Amino acid sequence: MAKSGKITVFTLSMMTVAAVVSLRGLPLMAKEGLSMIFYILFAAVMFLIPASLVAAELGGAFSKKGGGVYTWVSEAFGSRWGFTAIWLQWIQNVVWYPTVLAFAASALAYLFMDPALADNGAYTGVVILVCYWGATFLTMAGSDIASSVTKYGVLLGTLLPGIFIIILGLIWLQQGNPIQFLEPSTAVVAAEKLVGESPHARFFPHISGLGSVAFLAGIVLLFAGVEVHAVRANELENPAKQFPASMFLAAAIIFGLFIMGSLAVAAVIPESQISLTAGLMQAFKQLLETFNIGFLTPVIGLLAAFGAIGGVMSWVGGPSRGLLHTAEEGEIPPFMAKVNKKGVQVNILIIQAVIVSALASLYFIMENVSVAFFVLSAMTVTLYLAMYILMYAAAIRLRFTQPDLPRSYKVPGGNIGMCVVAGIGLVGVSFALLVGFFPPTNLPVGNPVLYVGLVASGMIVFIGLPLLIHAFKKPEWKQDSSK
Repeated sequence: MAKSGKITVFTLSMMTVAAVVSLRGLPLMAKEGLSMIFYILFAAVMFLIPASLVAAELGGAFSKKGGGVYTWVSEAFGSRWGFTAIWLQWIQNVVWYPTVLAFAASALAYLFMDPALADNGAYTGVVILVCYWGATFLTMAGSDIASSVTKYGVLLGTLLPGIFIIILGLIWLQQGNPIQFLEPSTAVVAAEKLVGESPHARFFPHISGLGSVAFLAGIVLLFAGVEVHAVRANELENPAKQFPASMFLAAAIIFGLFIMGSLAVAAVIPESQISLTAGLMQAFKQLLETFNIGFLTPVIGLLAAFGAIGGVMSWVGGPSRGLLHTAEEGEIPPFMAKVNKKGVQVNILIIQAVIVSALASLYFIMENVSVAFFVLSAMTVTLYLAMYILMYAAAIRLRFTQPDLPRSYKVPGGNIGMCVVAGIGLVGVSFALLVGFFPPTNLPVGNPVLYVGLVASGMIVFIGLPLLIHAFKKPEWKQDSSK
């Protein structure tokens, strides 16, 4: 039992699991068949663990200043890059909202007993707009509904369906039903026939180009968010020993849930038929009907949608609040820092809702819902991974520029240890960032130039904006924090 005011290893592990795990990623991983094991291991070793350890050191060192990437990067490289880091953490969430709500829309299609709706771009776009604007107005009203939806959404809409599909998948295997992931994917069949090899399911992906591993970027994104709770490392009784233990425990649980859940989807649905948005519900429908309990399908659809919407509700006000805090340093124009009577950052919320609406228009334009989903996911990846590059670089620099800074937890091995751990993280995110610009070979993306153009334009615009805002900031923007 932890002392008063302290948290346990298990508690911090569970907080990290809750921040990272989402059912919307299961179809993306299932699409890779057995190769998903390689992708998930890569994401855990090259991203999850380094990000956790580095963020723990930075969070503990600057906990009295409020922590967070703005402080960490500002201390290392100045306020311009600190503002860029917190902006990227905010804007990647804005780009992420349409993807998670597209998953909610596909789940609701099964509630309405019309699975075909999950592939309808107009339906998906409308659901995204209605749900997001509804969440925005509830947040602006300062309602307690958001916290309740979040709390029960994680329990009923994420953990319960996640455990349920794993159990159903095990029963499917035990009864001797066909296992689809033992068949090679269409991309592997095409690639291996070109080189005269016999197609077979593979643990290691067949790499014929960076497009063959394009899903790696999206899978790495599924592990993002560990830095949110790493700032609480100094709340452990013995951070130096307990924090690594909590992170390795969280990594093991996340790895297990993702592997088992994805394999359950991949076992039931052939790779070529898995929808990136509706894949989870496709698997549930197949499993439930096989076991003669198909009447539960709309119930699961409702729970999965509830979990996704709960995830959005938890994030609508959070990252934007972090951006609001930069107003005290004069980093954003006063009109963006406007709050209502309840202290809610109304103008920032409206701005992000407008951006979400613009991004949701992709679902009205693109014929394939899975492609629109992946384009937005790739755009999210480029923005979030750019933030992690700044975080890793800041951690290395601060070891040399502020060697005597008190750190409640330190990455072991001295400066060399930090360089190795942060260096592994840098290599992992840089490679994932690179492959994010390549259209995946197992999705019908249509015009690859348009795909690359959309992803690149999103990165240039959303990274360029904070640099422009900082360049034109004025002294009168700075607020008096004593008021």
